[in-house]
Amino acid sequence: MAVRTVLQLGNPKLREVAQSVSHPESDEIKELIADLADTLRYWRTTTGYGRAIAAPQLGVDERVIFIQLPEAEPWLLINPEITSRSAEKIAVWDACLSFLPIFMQVERHRHIHVRYQDTSGEFHEIDAGDERNLSELLQHEIDHLDGILAVDRIAHIRTLCTREEFERRYRAESPYSVA
Repeated sequence: MAVRTVLQLGNPKLREVAQSVSHPESDEIKELIADLADTLRYWRTTTGYGRAIAAPQLGVDERVIFIQLPEAEPWLLINPEITSRSAEKIAVWDACLSFLPIFMQVERHRHIHVRYQDTSGEFHEIDAGDERNLSELLQHEIDHLDGILAVDRIAHIRTLCTREEFERRYRAESPYSVA
């Protein structure tokens, strides 16, 4: 439908907790999904980054996430919630469309279990782990729905670096290695 502006770090709307979606099948949600898809596609094409986007990044107060992994079907999660987390944690490189010039290592749970709805309102569950870095990606996006940003989860301030330095030193071993 439309490429929308992605809110940037410092915008207070990124710190708000999104509201549950009451009617996943509504036309408004379908329009939002199209906007999320178009916006993510634009960012991926112009920057080489972007695996997922959450509605609050567009300034929309709804619990909706759109994921587009390379060579995979688009995936939509409405009202996702993490129902369990592994005790084991990992440090991973993270970045965000809301502050793409900045990269850092964050601490995430290695495995999580997520419950979510689709556009018909049907519930689904998934176990996410290391495969395709899905656990860390889902944690990042669900954090957006709760007003939490990757910079809040930085493992150590010394891992903070610019996009250029990340590209030079770390990109090849990261989930962002496929442009």
